[in-house]
Amino acid sequence: MVVLVAVLALFQWFAVGQWWHVPVGWVFYPAWVYAAVCVLAKRLHDRGRSGWWAAGVLIGFNFIWPYPDSLVGAAGLIVIIWAAVELGWMKGEEGANRHGPPLDA
Repeated sequence: MVVLVAVLALFQWFAVGQWWHVPVGWVFYPAWVYAAVCVLAKRLHDRGRSGWWAAGVLIGFNFIWPYPDSLVGAAGLIVIIWAAVELGWMKGEEGANRHGPPLDA
C-alpha cells in the first residue's frame, strides 16, 4: 500500500494543473483503485476479515487526501490509523481461516 500511495502522490504532483490530468486520470484512477482494493482485500483476508472492509479504508483515505479539513476528514483519519495498525503492524491469523491458508504457508 505504501508503494500505491507513493504512486498516487507522484501522479498528482506531476499531473495536477496539466492539460492531460483529466484524460490520463480516467485511466490512472480506476487502475489505482483496483490495485489498492486487491492489495487491501488480500491483507484483510490474511487478518480474517472480509475484503469489503477495503471499501471503508479507501473511503476514509478519500476524505483525508491530501489532508483532513473537516469533521468527516477527522473520521477518515481515524479509519486510516486503524487500517495502518490492523493491516500494517499486526500479524495475520495463525493457521487457515475462512479465506484460506496464511500468505506464508
